[in-house]
Amino acid sequence: MNSAIPTERSAHASNRSTTSRWGIVLMVGAMLIFAFAATKGCTHSAGKAKSDKLQVLATTAMVGDVVKAVGGDKIEVTVLLGPGVDPHLYKTTRDDVAQIIDADVVFYSGLMLEGKMSDAFAKVGKSKPVIAVTEDLDENKLLSDSEQSGHPDPHVWFDVELWSLTADKVATVLGQELPDYQATFQANSKKYQAELQLLAEDAKAALATIPEDQRILITSHDAFGYLGRAYGIDVMGVQGISTDSEAGLQRINQLVDLIVEKKVPAVFVETSVNGKSIQALIDGANSRGHSVKIGGELFSDAAGEEGTYEGTYLGMIDHNVTLITRALGGEAPENGLRGKLSMDADTTNESSNVPN
Repeated sequence: MNSAIPTERSAHASNRSTTSRWGIVLMVGAMLIFAFAATKGCTHSAGKAKSDKLQVLATTAMVGDVVKAVGGDKIEVTVLLGPGVDPHLYKTTRDDVAQIIDADVVFYSGLMLEGKMSDAFAKVGKSKPVIAVTEDLDENKLLSDSEQSGHPDPHVWFDVELWSLTADKVATVLGQELPDYQATFQANSKKYQAELQLLAEDAKAALATIPEDQRILITSHDAFGYLGRAYGIDVMGVQGISTDSEAGLQRINQLVDLIVEKKVPAVFVETSVNGKSIQALIDGANSRGHSVKIGGELFSDAAGEEGTYEGTYLGMIDHNVTLITRALGGEAPENGLRGKLSMDADTTNESSNVPN
């Protein structure tokens, strides 16, 4: 009977044996995990070395164009928010977070344009460069938001010369990531800035042809303040700087009064903002005997379709300047400042064409 009952020594031996077996299992498991991680790391690194491309994520087409122009063929750029997407209201999805995590560098516009994405940027920014391209701009050159104290107007890209300065920030960050190409990035930045300088001059010349008493730009939301300051246009929006605000009846009545008093010939809708408030302006002016038309659909917080001229920053500005100039009585080439516009820049749209 005693032989069937384990002694204290044999019990300890059994426990040591069991512990030893579990130790071996845990050690092997750890080795496998380490080996898998190392293999993944080597595969990624090998792939990176082979392509020699830095993976860069940009939030909007406007940011993406600056990054592409500066980075050239040394980087691969993915734009997160497509045509017609409003960055003011956009919330990151699970797929977006995966793209942000996979990127080597993330560039966003900043100044709270992508406000609802801030948490994701803050978390990922602890482990990689997540950079606002506007962060080094002179604060004295930024327009303030009267609705939110201390919150600058984020729509900097409508002052082409001011927006061109963001290329310097992009060149600095890319140069830190790829030191061998610092000189290339700096040269690309200066080249792009020179191109934008010409665009700014052409835009100013076109908008200056609008009769002085008709230089009033009324849009869905107050996104064009920088354009107004740069090119001498009075700009007003039904909504505030952020589309998160709502259009009040008092604001609509104020704008109807202005339209009727100044005989404003056209108002404008935006591709990324609901156009119902603009229809309210048209109806209000019509009820008081003044006919106002839709001058066209402007790109405000998003550019045009990917792969088109309007889908680029230059094309976006060209499209807007051409529509505004012609609708308000100025003179602009039918196919735009560069002769490349593919979208109809006709100003004979009827109010029934207001997008939903």
